[in-house]
Amino acid sequence: MPRLFDPIHIKGLALKNRLVMPPMATKMATEDGEATGRHIEHYTIRARGGVGLIIIEHTYVSRDGKLSSGQLGLYDDKLIPGLRRLAQAIHRAGPKVVLQLTHAGVKASSGIIGQQPVGPWNVGHKSPEVPRPLTLQEMEALVASFSEAARRAMDAGFDSVELHGAHGFLLCQFLSPYTNRRDDAYGGDLAGRLRFPLEVIREVKSRLGKNIPLFYRFGADDMLEGGLTSQGGKLAAIQLEQAGVDVMDVSGGLGGFADKLSGEQGYFVPLARGIKEVVKVPVIGVGNITEPEFADRIVQERMVDMVAFGRLLLSNPEFPRQAAQKLGVKLADLDTGARGSA
Repeated sequence: MPRLFDPIHIKGLALKNRLVMPPMATKMATEDGEATGRHIEHYTIRARGGVGLIIIEHTYVSRDGKLSSGQLGLYDDKLIPGLRRLAQAIHRAGPKVVLQLTHAGVKASSGIIGQQPVGPWNVGHKSPEVPRPLTLQEMEALVASFSEAARRAMDAGFDSVELHGAHGFLLCQFLSPYTNRRDDAYGGDLAGRLRFPLEVIREVKSRLGKNIPLFYRFGADDMLEGGLTSQGGKLAAIQLEQAGVDVMDVSGGLGGFADKLSGEQGYFVPLARGIKEVVKVPVIGVGNITEPEFADRIVQERMVDMVAFGRLLLSNPEFPRQAAQKLGVKLADLDTGARGSA
């Protein structure tokens, strides 16, 4: 029976425990998207706390995919050195580190990117302005942008990358019937709406070594009338796994976290559990999880394989050590990952 502080091996990636720091925007980058010393300080403090994995905040793969000022970017080789320093600092502190890659799509604004935002179609959800539908040539270029960003992440020394396919960002926009109303091969039924994300997955996989797992932040339910349903999410998850996704980082809500759920501990765990029922790859659960006992139980009961602690780690970087003590795990084991694997 697995436990929260047991190690887990995913392809060639060995994590000392199943505690994850999920991607959370810090807005600490330069205007060009370069990582700064503030990033190193922010992440190193939390890396020393004892988590097994840190997923670095959303990083835009092309200039027209930038969401906000201060966001990390990886659209050019000049951004590799700053991210390499960040990855090295986190590795020295102990955890493995993954970089999340994204494109804002219809969530971008002309005030940030200097042009009309683009997306699957000319509709968005809570979008600042009307987007322009992407052409086939532009979509092909964006697949290459994701691929090149993955190559740069590997060059910078990250253990892998996570594709952001949740919270209304571009890959999520293509999958959602609410935002994707195309009438060509990239719209319509589930197979059409998945075509672009699957093309991105295949190209990104080609930049990773065969023993490097690909993470995917998966919006498994839009929680919006006319959007992707949980049943549609399960069907999509099966195809994402078949395409090469090695870890499902499950979230939901086309516009981000669902306000009506945000007060419940583990509010996305039922969604993650549903995905775990249809895939064989490890699943990360998230959603206002604050109690070590709760996190340990959902791992023991195999609802999820790993647990992400977001805002809690922002306010309390020492939470993993405190959780270990509560669960009777020796602090030495927390540092070395010495507990037996399930």
